[in-house]
Amino acid sequence: MNELALEYRRDFGDYLTALVRRRTPMLVTAAVVFVVALLVALLLPPVYRSMSTILIEEQEIPQDLVRTTITSYADQRIQIISQQVMTRANLMQIIEKYDLYAKQRRSLTTEEVLERMRKDIKLDLVTSDVTDRRGGGRTMATIAFTLASDSVAPDKAQKVANELTSLYLNENLQIRRQKAEETSSFLAEEAERLNVRIGEIETRLANFKVRNQGRLPELAQLNMQMRDRAEVELTDLDRQAASIEERRFYLQAQFAQLKPNTPMMSASGERILDPEDRLRSMRAQYAGMEGLYSRDHPDMLRMRRQMAALERETALPQDGSEEAKQLAKLKADLATVSERYSNDHPDVVKLRGLIAALEASVAEAAVASPRKPKKIENPAYLNMQAQLESLETESRALKKHREELRARISLLESRIERTPEVEKEYLELSRDRENSLVRYRETKAKLMQAEVAQDLEKDRKSERFSLIDPPQYPERPRSPNRPAIMLIGLLLALGAGVGSVGLLEALDSTVRNSKELAHTLAVPLLSVIPYIRNSEDRQTRAFPWQWVIPGALGALVAVLLAIHLFWMPLEVLWYSILRRVFGI
Repeated sequence: MNELALEYRRDFGDYLTALVRRRTPMLVTAAVVFVVALLVALLLPPVYRSMSTILIEEQEIPQDLVRTTITSYADQRIQIISQQVMTRANLMQIIEKYDLYAKQRRSLTTEEVLERMRKDIKLDLVTSDVTDRRGGGRTMATIAFTLASDSVAPDKAQKVANELTSLYLNENLQIRRQKAEETSSFLAEEAERLNVRIGEIETRLANFKVRNQGRLPELAQLNMQMRDRAEVELTDLDRQAASIEERRFYLQAQFAQLKPNTPMMSASGERILDPEDRLRSMRAQYAGMEGLYSRDHPDMLRMRRQMAALERETALPQDGSEEAKQLAKLKADLATVSERYSNDHPDVVKLRGLIAALEASVAEAAVASPRKPKKIENPAYLNMQAQLESLETESRALKKHREELRARISLLESRIERTPEVEKEYLELSRDRENSLVRYRETKAKLMQAEVAQDLEKDRKSERFSLIDPPQYPERPRSPNRPAIMLIGLLLALGAGVGSVGLLEALDSTVRNSKELAHTLAVPLLSVIPYIRNSEDRQTRAFPWQWVIPGALGALVAVLLAIHLFWMPLEVLWYSILRRVFGI
């Protein structure tokens, strides 16, 4: 029994019998599915696509000569432009301008409508295998891109595509010019800032040099050389001072042995008197002759004239011997009168008055005409004195010069000692200045390149977007693909029909033939009595001729509808047939 149960297997005939037996539900299920697919294919609105192709052209001038300030890749710029174009304001302006999504705007929110439009806009990049200029290897680069717009109306699809294309082209120009201007502006501001900084550093450096004049590192070698020369010069001056001091001691020893008034003698051995000595000699002779002759004696008159002439020549004061003699005589008379009379006697008072007046006159003459020093007459004495004075002057000059040299050496040594300390700050300022100058020169060079690149962008000589294929009016809808939908619907209908048969067979436990009976009972069959059809069965299995004509008409209508929708309008097909057959 188990062997009989295991030996039963359904064959192709059993499946075919089941399909025939369940043909009605199978056909109904398949027809329903196909009708649904057909309705979907026919009722879906047509979607038209208008597409433009934009080529990314390289700059006309070689980059080795003029380098642009736009360094990003094309696909990156396209994505940036897309984000700026697909803004809420731009999309709403396009929607309102061309009255897009009129029905959807009644039931959907603004964000949902915008999201719908973003889905209807298609951007595809066209890449190619090129050599990377930066790395030198092979890479995929974007050389163009396509921009498409989907719409249920072909004219709106073209208009929206044109609008988007214009936005992309204008936005690319605006972005490139804006970046070039921003780069130039930034570099100009940076150059100005560096220029101000350089000015500040140079001012600090100038003030630093003024504060540390003579102590700068660049003068260190010069200071040491000047110090060495000053020390050598000071050594020479010390030797000169010692030599002068020795000579001065020697001259002073000789000078001490000389007399200043050694008389000058004539060739005959007589002493030669000068005018002053002659005046003194005549005054002595005159004093001696006063006791022998009267004042009016011719010799006395002659001597007075000669003394007056010598006094005028020598400018010596007059001799005060006369006043002295007169004063002595008055004092002698006062002594004689005082013995005779009292102090109040008129003669005594008169003599005292004369004595006082004469004493005052002598005193005034002595003060007004001081005695001139005696003139030195020894030439050797004068020569030695002049040499000593010259040595003294030279010694004072050497002393002053040595003090100046010592002060100068001290100043130079102070400068040399402070040079390392000054050098540190000086090098910091100099290094800061040099770095700022290098950055300033680099920035100025970059600024010039940026200005040239800006002119390149203004003249549209740099990399640019070129419209090589403008949006066209779509003559046929891009979607839906109605034949594909119908074909898929047909396949689904067949699958659904067969599936319905399998489902019904699985749910039905009726025994259909001897094999199923033997399998169910698990016993061998002795004989099989076939099914005997009666008149009712024959009537049931009769062909339904009453449905032939409606079915044929329905099939003809379906074929004509499919031709009209998917191939060619029927009126166009009719005129084509008439033209081919009858030549109309």
